[in-house]
Amino acid sequence: TFFNYYSEASNSSMSAVVANFSLLNKIYIPKYIFPLSKCLFVGINFLLTLIPLYAVILLTGTGINIYHLVLPYAVVCLFLFTVGTSFILATLSVFLRDMFYIYGIVIQILTYMTPIMYDINMLSPKLQMVLKLNPLYHIITFCRTIILYHEMPDLRAFLICGGSAVIMLIIGLVVFKKNQDKFIYYV
Repeated sequence: TFFNYYSEASNSSMSAVVANFSLLNKIYIPKYIFPLSKCLFVGINFLLTLIPLYAVILLTGTGINIYHLVLPYAVVCLFLFTVGTSFILATLSVFLRDMFYIYGIVIQILTYMTPIMYDINMLSPKLQMVLKLNPLYHIITFCRTIILYHEMPDLRAFLICGGSAVIMLIIGLVVFKKNQDKFIYYV
């Protein structure tokens, strides 16, 4: 559910600026609104998918514990990380139209590099180190620790999730802000 949000939001916000070129030519609108609105729109869908997730949690007997109150932190981290990524992708897609096709391959690779359907402990230690470089791994593991293992993530997990989200948001904002005035030339 969490990875699907990232995938859908980043994929749809990639075309947010390109799809609204006609609007950008006519009136002044802050350009960052387009990718941000896509992330928010998909976020509403994500929040609605949490309802069936919690229904499955209750029906399977996995149970809800006090640590579920920490999950909004993971949702905020995922949102900030996705917005930062979306700003970068929206900028790249203006200058490189093939990015739409390339990103489909990148998402497919990222799906396998994020341990969603398998436990990372079944991999070799060297491969585990490579997968742990993926910031989505830490956010997914944060949620998995709470939902499946009924444990509170350690302080390091909080710092890595929050730090990677803020860093990606800052990088995305800088890239987008630096290039947004050039968008009009690539209509």
